Amino acid sequence: MKTSLLALALLVPTAAVEARQPTPAPAKDQGMVSAADPRAAAAGVEILRAGGSATDAAIATMLALNVVEPQSSGIGGGSFWVSHAAGGALSTIDAREEAPAAADARWFYAPDGTPLSHRDAVPGGRSVGIPGALRGMALAHRTSGKLPWARLFEPAIRIATEGFRATPRLVNGMKAYGGHITPETRKLFSAPDGSPIAVGGTIKNPAQAALLQRIARQGPDSFYVGPQAQKIVTAVNTAARNPSKMTTGDLASYDAKNRPPVCIRYRVYRVCGMGPPSSGGVTVLMILKQLERFDMGKLGKDSAQAWHLFAESSRLAYADRDLYVGDPDFVRVPIKGMLDPAYLAKRSALISPATTMASVAPGTPPGAPARIRAPVSEVPGTTDLAVVDARGNVVEVTTTVEGYFGSGLTVDGTVLNNQLTDFDIVPVKNGALVANRVEGGKRPRSSMAPTIVYGPDGKVRLAVGAAGGSTIIAQVAKAIIGVVDWKLSAQDSIALGLLYAPGHVAAAEKGTEREAMVPALQALGETVQVAALGLKANAIERVGGKWVGAADPRSEGVAISEDGTVTQIQRVGALQRAPE
Repeated sequence: MKTSLLALALLVPTAAVEARQPTPAPAKDQGMVSAADPRAAAAGVEILRAGGSATDAAIATMLALNVVEPQSSGIGGGSFWVSHAAGGALSTIDAREEAPAAADARWFYAPDGTPLSHRDAVPGGRSVGIPGALRGMALAHRTSGKLPWARLFEPAIRIATEGFRATPRLVNGMKAYGGHITPETRKLFSAPDGSPIAVGGTIKNPAQAALLQRIARQGPDSFYVGPQAQKIVTAVNTAARNPSKMTTGDLASYDAKNRPPVCIRYRVYRVCGMGPPSSGGVTVLMILKQLERFDMGKLGKDSAQAWHLFAESSRLAYADRDLYVGDPDFVRVPIKGMLDPAYLAKRSALISPATTMASVAPGTPPGAPARIRAPVSEVPGTTDLAVVDARGNVVEVTTTVEGYFGSGLTVDGTVLNNQLTDFDIVPVKNGALVANRVEGGKRPRSSMAPTIVYGPDGKVRLAVGAAGGSTIIAQVAKAIIGVVDWKLSAQDSIALGLLYAPGHVAAAEKGTEREAMVPALQALGETVQVAALGLKANAIERVGGKWVGAADPRSEGVAISEDGTVTQIQRVGALQRAPE
C-alpha cells in the first residue's frame, strides 16, 4: 500500500517532513530513497527530482540524517558505500574513521596500566576517530555526482535552521544511553528551558546549520584543514574524559579509499558487499554460501530447522570474522581463502540439521596467518540508506557514529564518533597480536554490510543494509534469504524476526515469531535467550520492472519514490522504542 508524500506526517506523527514538496515528476522509471527517517528520505527525493543522481541523493539523505538522527550518524562519523552504475560497474568506498597517528597498543589503557572496559573507553576524546563520512561523500560526488556540491546541502541546512520534531528513537536513546553525553551536547538536544526534549518537541540546531553552510560553500577540505580541523582537535584533546592526542595533521592527511568489492554466487544470484576493514560483506557471504547446500526454500520461513541452520552458519562465519578481519592496510586478511568454495564446503559440513554444535572454533582458510581470537565488543548504532535513480544507478550506504551519540562530544552542533572502541582494546592474546588491535593510522573493523544482489539476468535485484552493531550481518543475511529462498518481498524479509547467533547462545528477537519458536529451537539443541535487538534495516528491490522500497517496521524509516509516493510500513510499536 502507498500513500502520498503529503500524508507522511500522518503515517509517522512524530516525524514531520521538512523537505520541500517539489512539483510532480514526469512519468518515467521512478527513482527511490529508503532511509531510517522520513525527513531524510524526502531530502533525497528532493535531489532526485532536481535532476540529481543516486549518489547526489544519497549524500543529501546522509546530510539530513546528520540533522534529524544525530544519535546514529553524521559527518562526525564514517561510512561504507556500495554502488552500481547503470552501465554495470560496481564500486565500493571505504570512508571508515581512522586512529590518530599517536594511537598505540595501549591507547585504551588506564594510567595504572590496566585496559579500560569498553564502557569506560567510550566517553570523551580518545574514542574519536578521524571522521571519514564527508571525505566519502566527496569521493562519491567526484565520480558520480551531477548536481553542484552545495545544492546537496540545502535540505539539511533548511531542517537544521527551521527545526525538526524529536522522534521516539532520539528521545528514548537519550534517556537510556545518554549518560556519557557532555552538558554542551545534551543542551543541543533538549527543550529550550533545558529540560529533556519530549517526543514531538522541536529541535533547532543553528550551529550545525552554519557548519553545513560553510562546507557547502567552501567544499569538503574546509572540514579537514584550517579553523574547523583545529576545533575538532581542541575538542578531543581537551575533553574532560579520556583526552586524545589528535593533530590537525591527522585530519589533513585523511582520505576515503576505493576498495575492491567482495562477491559470491549464491544459488543463481550474485551477492556483492564491502570488503575489509568492514567484516560485514565477507561474513554475510560466508553465512549464505555455507547454507547453499540446504534447501532453505523448501524448509520455509516458519521452519525451526531453517532458523537453526541459519544460526549454525552464523556461528561459523562470525568465528572466522572475529579472528581474521582487520584493516587490510595493516594486517593480512585472507579474504580469498575465507570465500573459497572448497573451504566453505568444509565449514558447512560441520552443520547438522538435527543437532547444534557443542562448540565453534575458527577455521583455517587458505592463506590464513596464525592469529589468536580476541574478544569483540560492538554496540548497536548506525543508520542505512538505499537509493536508486531513474537511470538505474544504485547506491547502498551504511553510515555511523558508532554508539548512541558517539563519544558524547560535539563540535558546531555535530556529534563526534566513538569509532575507535571498535578496535580490540587488548592488543595481545595468548602471546599473539590480534588482527583488530589499535595502531596509528589504522581503521577499526566494522560490521556494516551494505549489499547489492544481482539476479540471474545480471541486473540489480536488491540493495539492502542495516544498523545495529554486529547484528547488522545477521539482518542482511536474513533479508537476502527471505528474498532469494523464501520469495518474500524485501519489506516482509526485513520485518521477519531475527535469530542472532554470533556465538554459542542465540538471541531470539523479543516480540516476534522467533520468540514463539524458542521451544522448537531448543529441541534442536539450541541455547536461546529472548532479547529486544533493536534492529533497523532499509532496502530497495526491483520487482516486475519497477523499483519497490522497504523500511524496517521497528524504526521510523520509510521508502519514498521519486513521484512522491511513500511505502506504508506497518509499524511495530514495542520494537520501535528499542535501541538501535
